[in-house]
Amino acid sequence: MKSVVIRPERCVGCMQCMIRCAEAHSESGVLALAVSESVLAKPRIHIGVGPELRPFPNKCRHCEPAPCQEACMPGAIRSDIAEGLKIVDPARCIGCGMCGMVCPYFAIRYYPAAQAPGHGPVAIKCDGCHERVARGLEPACVEACVTGALTFEEVNLHMNEGVNRLANAAFGVSA
Repeated sequence: MKSVVIRPERCVGCMQCMIRCAEAHSESGVLALAVSESVLAKPRIHIGVGPELRPFPNKCRHCEPAPCQEACMPGAIRSDIAEGLKIVDPARCIGCGMCGMVCPYFAIRYYPAAQAPGHGPVAIKCDGCHERVARGLEPACVEACVTGALTFEEVNLHMNEGVNRLANAAFGVSA
């Protein structure tokens, strides 16, 4: 299964991932038009500040089991929309905040959404750009990242690379 892989050591904090994410989730899908929409789209990825003020890209990990989904009483966080993803259905979300309180990665925010009834505040989190991926595109954040801090790849291949780096480090070999 492909997923967005984060390599925080490569992030320079340019925030292009956040801008392009919001653009991709806007009604128009075009940045120049999105900034004047009545309900502004918000990013699903956020740049935090780590040690030595280094930027840290943070997004939903689509946990299994997902604490946010288990805490969602109206059943707005669904796993039946796209395989391997936990996606918020804005028509079901009541903006209660329970999912955000239990998210171990602090990846959920609450904003007005054009897709929500009455455009009220609902849970906003990464949806893996499943609609873009279905059209053969990469997630918007990955497409925007020129440093390689965000990539879209097979998770197991990424894990294999990590195991190889760990094994080499154990034997004092630099990868």
